[in-house]
Amino acid sequence: MTVLAQSDIQTFGKYQILELIATGGMAEIYKARLEGIGGFQRTFAIKRILPHLSSNAEYVAMLVDEAKVAGLLSHANIVQILDLGQVEGVWYIAMEFVDGRDLGNVLRRARDKGLCLPVPHTVFLAIELLKGLEYAHQRQVMRGGRPVPLSIIHRDISPPNVLLSFQGEVKLTDFGIARASHKALETQQG
Repeated sequence: MTVLAQSDIQTFGKYQILELIATGGMAEIYKARLEGIGGFQRTFAIKRILPHLSSNAEYVAMLVDEAKVAGLLSHANIVQILDLGQVEGVWYIAMEFVDGRDLGNVLRRARDKGLCLPVPHTVFLAIELLKGLEYAHQRQVMRGGRPVPLSIIHRDISPPNVLLSFQGEVKLTDFGIARASHKALETQQG
């Protein structure tokens, strides 16, 4: 993570960018803060398309689809999507900030020290992850007055996409290539 000095804090729309968390082939993820009246503050993670890809319709569609799919989910083991927007032509998703590490980082550090995760911890991680996956797959939305299953399949379960909070939470993130039932995502006419 790259922590920005107080003088380097940038404003991105209504958010203050505090530090760079990660960079991928399509997007950067930042720790950001939203401030409101009466001293209100909330920390978010902002995933924004790399500036040179912001005008690429395919990448924009992928980000929008990710927000639409994950935005339908509200579960303790899934990172919550809170906002989708565009600032000066740059598309972004604002999501729950998980104060912790990703499983890939934890596994690398353990390996570097010649350690393995204890079996009870591994079982706990698997159970928590499966709770989120089960919810995503079984989640239903109302369409035409009847429940329609989302049948979401994540398709990218990997250690970097499993976040472990310092409070012991296990959260799945990055639904960028997830697939959901086409019928469930159709906009209801009315």
